[in-house]
Amino acid sequence: MFLRPAFALSVLIALPVCAAPWERGGRNTDLQPVFPEQFRAEMVDSGVALRVETIADGLDHPWGIAVLPEGGYLVTERSGALRRVSEGGEVSAPLAGVPEVFNRRQGGLLDVTLAPDFAESRRVYLTYSKPMGSGRSVTAAGYGVLTGDGTALDGFTEIFAQTPPSPTPMHYGSRILFDGAGHVFVTTGEHSSPQERVFAQDLDTTYGKVIRLTPEGDIPADNPFVGDETAIASIWSYGHRNMQGATLHEGALWTIEHGPAGGDELNRPEPGKNYGWPVISYGQNYNGSPVGSGEAQAEGMEQPVYFWDPVIAPGGMISYSGEAFGAWQGDLFIASLNPGGIVRLSLEDGRVQEEERLATDLGRVRDVAQAPDGAILAVTDADNGRLVRIVPAPGG
Repeated sequence: MFLRPAFALSVLIALPVCAAPWERGGRNTDLQPVFPEQFRAEMVDSGVALRVETIADGLDHPWGIAVLPEGGYLVTERSGALRRVSEGGEVSAPLAGVPEVFNRRQGGLLDVTLAPDFAESRRVYLTYSKPMGSGRSVTAAGYGVLTGDGTALDGFTEIFAQTPPSPTPMHYGSRILFDGAGHVFVTTGEHSSPQERVFAQDLDTTYGKVIRLTPEGDIPADNPFVGDETAIASIWSYGHRNMQGATLHEGALWTIEHGPAGGDELNRPEPGKNYGWPVISYGQNYNGSPVGSGEAQAEGMEQPVYFWDPVIAPGGMISYSGEAFGAWQGDLFIASLNPGGIVRLSLEDGRVQEEERLATDLGRVRDVAQAPDGAILAVTDADNGRLVRIVPAPGG
C-alpha cells in the first residue's frame, strides 16, 4: 500500500483556571425555553490543560473517523476517498471499492463506522451523497468488507437510499450508528431549500428523518410506522433539519442538528415522534424572517433537550467513557464548525447542567471519536484537514 508520510506536529493548548468565560454572543431570536436547562447552561472553565497532537495532515475536508481495533484509523474525505491512517500518521492511498459520490457543495463521502462484529465480519459502513442523474442526489448508506491488507472494501452493498432525489446539494445529515441491539440508525437532512425542507414533515419521504434498519437494510418489525400505508416504514422519527451528530448515551439514541440562524438542537429521538422542523424552531431564517409558524412550541411536536442561539454548527458527537479525562465520563463531546473547537456538555437526569468550549484554536471540527486509551480524536474540515489526538497536558 502506498503510504504518504505524515508531518507530525504537537501543539500545547493550555486553558488556565482563571481564564475569562466564553462569550456566547447575542441571540437571533427572543424565543423563550420551555424549561431552564434547555438553553444557556452555566458556561464553565474546568481549567483542564489540553495537548493537541496532529496525527496526520493534508487531508481533503475529512468528515468521519472510525477507530480500527488492530490500530490506526479510517478517515473519509468529502471528495470521495476513504483512507487508512496509521497510529504513526502514515496516510494510505484511497481504498478501492468505495462507491461513487456526488461531490458538490455539502455532498460527498461522509460518515464511516465499523460493524459491531467487525472482528469477524470486517464490515465497514459508509454514508455518502449518491448521484442520481441530472444533477440530483440523495443520502445513501451501505457497507463493504475491509480486505485483510486494508487496501479495499469488497462487495459494497447499499442498504439505504433517501427518497425522492434532490436537486439541492445541501443538508445530507448522514451519521450512521449501531444501537447495540441489532439495528442501525442513519440520520438524514432535508436539503435546505424552501421547497424541499417541508418534506421533513412528510412521512412519505425520508427527508429530515432518523432511519432505523437492520445491518442488512431490512425494516425492523417494531419500527413505529410499520403497517402504516401512508408512511415509509424505515422512519424512526421525523421533523428534523440537518442531523450531523448521533451517539448512544445511557442506552438511548441522541442526535444533534443544525438550526438556521440560531436553533441548533440536541434531541433524544423517540419512535414515531415529530421534532418540529420546519414548523417550529428556536432560530430564524438567514434573511431574518421567522421559521414556519414563528413559534418554538406546538401541540404534537417535541421539544429539544437543549438548543443554541447563536449556533455552534454541530458535527459529530460522542458520549465519553474513557479514563484519560475521568472527570468527564458520561459527558457529551460535540464537534463545532462555527465558532469551532469542541463543545462539552455535562448532563444529569437527561438535562444539560454545564457547557464548556474546548480546543477552540482547532477551527472547524467536523467529527470526534474516542481512542481506546480515552484520548479524544477529531478531524478538522479544511483543504489541509487534520486528524488530531487530544490528551491532558503533562502536569495539567
